[in-house]
Amino acid sequence: MNIAHIITKLELGGAQKQLLSLITHLDKKRYNSSLITAQDGLLIKDALLIKDLRLKKSRFLQRSINPLKDFLALYEIYRFIKRNKVDIVHTHSSKAGILGRWAARLSRINPARGRTSNGVKIVVHTVHGWSFNEYQNCLWRKIIIWLEKFTARITDKLIVVSYHDLQKGLDNHIGYRDKYKLIRYGIDYEEFTSLDKNTRQDKTNYLTRFSKEEAGLREELGIDIYDLVVGMVSCFKPQKSPQDFIKLAFLVNKVIPRAKFLLVGDGVLRKEIERLISKFDLGQRVILTSWRQDIPRTLSAIDVFVLTSLWEGLPISVLEAMAASRPVVVTNTGGVAEIILEGRTGFLVSPGETKKMADKLNALLKDENLRRQIGQNAKGSLDPNFTLENMVRNTEDLYQVLIKKVGVENVN
Repeated sequence: MNIAHIITKLELGGAQKQLLSLITHLDKKRYNSSLITAQDGLLIKDALLIKDLRLKKSRFLQRSINPLKDFLALYEIYRFIKRNKVDIVHTHSSKAGILGRWAARLSRINPARGRTSNGVKIVVHTVHGWSFNEYQNCLWRKIIIWLEKFTARITDKLIVVSYHDLQKGLDNHIGYRDKYKLIRYGIDYEEFTSLDKNTRQDKTNYLTRFSKEEAGLREELGIDIYDLVVGMVSCFKPQKSPQDFIKLAFLVNKVIPRAKFLLVGDGVLRKEIERLISKFDLGQRVILTSWRQDIPRTLSAIDVFVLTSLWEGLPISVLEAMAASRPVVVTNTGGVAEIILEGRTGFLVSPGETKKMADKLNALLKDENLRRQIGQNAKGSLDPNFTLENMVRNTEDLYQVLIKKVGVENVN
């Protein structure tokens, strides 16, 4: 079967990383994979390394709304589908989800005869968190919901990564219950070696806490091996509210002056973040690393992971931190409450409540045994539901069910 995955942009985000992992591990005896995405993106190089993947870099696909470019992107995707005889279209992200699914629908129409032709047989869309939220303009939010409702009608299956997104879709009348399939994100545990070397009992030998490589990363980042480090990995955009991370650093440093804060990422809010760092005089306490792709290694350099998002689907960065045995303090958004048991595998606070988040952080930073116990509990709670093998298998099983439903002969 020829399958085309479509995503708006291969930026360094959870949805993009999960998609590339899925494509890499799909059974290549059953599926010939293509990927359609924007021309630029930090993960383009990673996509090019995937064996037998046909990569189509669209000249017109972009995240911002542009009627002309959006129409041209739709036509570009349609032509790719037709020329490559695509059987399954699997879309990811909102913009690509709308354009890709309608291009798949158009591929079934023969313009000359006005009837169904040999086009796409199966259309699947993964909701990596709905693109509408309560922080948007009311009119724009209604438009997005209407587009999702209308496009769901031409979609064979909607994959969600959390029960929260399933219920949010149903509450907004986007498809019926049998239209949805829950498939959890998958973590490659081999990337996250045991990071339980966090005892400080022997102050004369840093190897009791860090491996040589981990200690080397701290040195590279300008962090002393005895510093307490709070880290966050995210794009600098309104959704992630990175300004709250800087405010959090200011509050925690009042109580724990030797704490440092590692912010991994970049984006449109970088200047605002730098302004806040200067305002709160945190130049020696906050480290901006820009984007890094060695996330498992980066997580090894921190003591506690936080995420200050205003809204989410199911943040992969939290799953990765838990897989790395790091205690997490995150805002209670999207499906986060489905993976964190309060006080046992992490801590939850409401969005914007930096004071409460600071209190949780202070408690963890002061208690090494608590950090170690919460981190170990967090890692143990993920398996087996959040394994990469489980995600790939469930996705392939869904493809096969849909293939049999439409009567397409399976390719062994």
